[in-house]
Amino acid sequence: MHTGQHIRTDSGSSWFFDAGRIALDFAHTGGFADDPDARRPRARLGELLVTPADLDEWLGDHTEPIDVGATARELQDARALRAAIGRLAVAAAPAPAGSSDATARSAVAVGLRAGTGRTRPAPDDIDTVNLFAALPDVPPSLPGGRRRAGANRVRLAQALSSVARDAVALFTEVGFDDVAADGQPTRLSRCSAEDCGLVFYDSSRGGTRRWCSMQRCGNRAKVRAHRARRAAA
Repeated sequence: MHTGQHIRTDSGSSWFFDAGRIALDFAHTGGFADDPDARRPRARLGELLVTPADLDEWLGDHTEPIDVGATARELQDARALRAAIGRLAVAAAPAPAGSSDATARSAVAVGLRAGTGRTRPAPDDIDTVNLFAALPDVPPSLPGGRRRAGANRVRLAQALSSVARDAVALFTEVGFDDVAADGQPTRLSRCSAEDCGLVFYDSSRGGTRRWCSMQRCGNRAKVRAHRARRAAA
């Protein structure tokens, strides 16, 4: 399995984004519903899984080729898994840059806020991920052999199980509660751009990744900083 994909916004712009985990990549094939005040337009993602064939292609690219094409119902089920992972990612990640006190108060009002930066996950979302993870996944294999154990292609349910199991491993590692984390930094982070905030797993050695993509938000921040320095000179 590998991570990274070209994603696009509702406005049609496209860029390469590596969320660092296959579960997070899968979640980013559609938009996260965590910006009710529309303050982060760069986080509004276009739909990548429009048809069952799109689902087949995505899973085939990120896991193994799918044996039988997805049905409309299976696409619906996959989107349900995606939405659950997306909401759990939003719950486990620190609050977006520039979050207002009003936003925090709204989270508290609906019983979501679990600590200073993250939110309490919905049990239904955890159940959804666990349900998919309980199915047989894509078996690991070492490259370089002359024979392949098992079938050359995998079932759709196996591929979705692999995605769900990665989500289980991810959220088990990073947790959800700031209090339980006891102030320890988490590898799950958000893009530092105030109008973005996409969620990613920071696998850099020092945990210093700041942007969803240097080609997108990172370069724009550099340009702004350069202009500010010139204006101040």
